[in-house]
Amino acid sequence: MFSKIGKAAIKADLINTRKLCAMLDEPQEQFKSIHIAGTNGKGSTSHMMAAILQNAGYKVGLYTSPHLIDFRERIRINGVPVSKEWVVDFVKDHKPAIESIQPSFFEITVAMAFAAFADEKVDIAVIETGLGGRLDSTNVITPILSIITNISYDHQDILGNTLQEIAAEKAGIIKKGVPVVLGEQQDETERVFLEHAMRNKSTLYYAESLWDLVRVKQDAQYQYFKAVQRAQREMYDLRTDLSGSYQQHNIKTVLAAAEVLVANQGLNLSLPKILEALSKVKELTGLRGRWEWIQHNPAIICDVGHNAAGITEVMKQWKEVPAKQKHIVVGFVRDKDVAAALALFPKDSIYYFCNAQTPRALPAAELREMAAEQHLNGLAYSSITEAVNAAKQNMDDADALLITGSFFVVGEAMVSLDQEHYLPLP
Repeated sequence: MFSKIGKAAIKADLINTRKLCAMLDEPQEQFKSIHIAGTNGKGSTSHMMAAILQNAGYKVGLYTSPHLIDFRERIRINGVPVSKEWVVDFVKDHKPAIESIQPSFFEITVAMAFAAFADEKVDIAVIETGLGGRLDSTNVITPILSIITNISYDHQDILGNTLQEIAAEKAGIIKKGVPVVLGEQQDETERVFLEHAMRNKSTLYYAESLWDLVRVKQDAQYQYFKAVQRAQREMYDLRTDLSGSYQQHNIKTVLAAAEVLVANQGLNLSLPKILEALSKVKELTGLRGRWEWIQHNPAIICDVGHNAAGITEVMKQWKEVPAKQKHIVVGFVRDKDVAAALALFPKDSIYYFCNAQTPRALPAAELREMAAEQHLNGLAYSSITEAVNAAKQNMDDADALLITGSFFVVGEAMVSLDQEHYLPLP
């Protein structure tokens, strides 16, 4: 299981996923789909796309990974996770075939999601890749639209050491004749995507050429933007309940994607309904852990930033948070470029180094040693709960706490903060 042991768990082909899908009567062919890849932002983008489609009246499947607390977060229909009973029955009903095929955890989870969406007869499913694209288990679908959010350095040991190599893996989701939306145009990767699109006779759209966004203000609940539709030269007021400043890129991507879906597929996505959906993404889909304010006075904020590009954006926003003293609970998995990430953290915060309860976690003591080399000072804790409790004890109402570094850290912190009971249950 990749989330536990990393690269050793990956099966670098689609054979098992195809066998599972054949066993299940090709469920991925029984609904329309949108396929989303990218280094950062693909989870937020997936949830926003699902919210837009759902708010327009479609029955929407949403497959994302990893989960924060509950496995069923990965498989939702109109924002509601599949039931525990459904998961248990699926495994029980297909146990002999699963034991015969011996799929990875991710392979069976993908097949399970496809089966759930087919069983529930969704109109359309939003499918987020797990890792890369070309050999990702989700890449057995032929979507009506492919979206690639951005390319930066992550999982180099698997995807390649250059941005061009990483882009080529992500570009593997581009299918013949299927349009592609690129969230961010980058000089280093532009040729890669152009060549893949030309080879597949796929039309390539750049989000920033279709929409522009200017943030005008932010309050405790919303960010507010002026959104400009470039072709019509019209401006709209847009607000979103997603607080991360980095969401500006993702919003442009989903606005462009919706425009392409209307033009190419004739989907009924009116702009008023799209804007309404973006104001209540959390309510519609259950998205959490993206610059999420758990509480105020003192402030506690969670963000799943887990690589250098993600941490860069998180630290930009953290710098703007007013506080008498800032505290950071942080932990990483060992297969990330932890040194590069730590170099981005501020030196004037008090640190609580920790490790999540997963074999991939970098031990807190090692993290503390690496952080000391960057002049980041704090103590090491044996669990996320101990670190969070220590930070809370050291804070007063004018302070602020950031919890970040990985999905595992944020997920365990949410449990320790009594935030686990948030799933809308079927």
